[in-house]
Amino acid sequence: MASSRSVARVSRLAGRTVSFLSASPTQSVLWPARRQIFTSTGNSLQFRLDERTAHSSLDLFKKDTGVIYRMLGLDPSHVQTNPERFRDWAVVFGDEKITGGRHYWEVTVKKSQEFRVGVAEALMSRDDCVGTNGSSWVFGYAQRKWFAMTNNKMVPVTLVGKADRVGILLDFEAGLLGLVDIEKRRVVHAIRGHFKTPLCPAFGLWDGELLTHSGLDEPEGLEG
Repeated sequence: MASSRSVARVSRLAGRTVSFLSASPTQSVLWPARRQIFTSTGNSLQFRLDERTAHSSLDLFKKDTGVIYRMLGLDPSHVQTNPERFRDWAVVFGDEKITGGRHYWEVTVKKSQEFRVGVAEALMSRDDCVGTNGSSWVFGYAQRKWFAMTNNKMVPVTLVGKADRVGILLDFEAGLLGLVDIEKRRVVHAIRGHFKTPLCPAFGLWDGELLTHSGLDEPEGLEG
């Protein structure tokens, strides 16, 4: 059971160390999904990963739909200078900006024990990591446990199956981002946010690889 006091957590991210504060039971930062909380009609979002945003430790593959983490990475001096590129954190964005509607995509995970998936404001600072500010909303996996994170606040997420493949469901107008257990066809957790500016699919990766699957219809009979 979580303590009523915030507990500092430390995680190794792309060679840097950052402290996270767990949300206490009284902090209404994140809410679990309720049954049928997502009610609007879905749209098929098609995107690739945007190489211009990718940190130098990340390589894109499979026509820019997958990303792999390289421990050494590229020498930053060999990476094309771009103000859109993440400078300190192993993060990459999708190349489509979302300004409304309801969208669903999936992520396959291979040989990774630390990653984050979700959305972020397109103009989010490239000096930050996804989840550590109020401009990004993500679900993360580390030390064999899931968590939801925004504005540097974390809460545990339970009832999620293996991290091999998960779904992400975004309802822009409702201000909701859901983590979907594909096998059980249910939203196991939702983050509530205030989405006012264009969003991009966002991914952080610190080992292994991720493969994105976009242009998908929302699974039928999905429950919250």
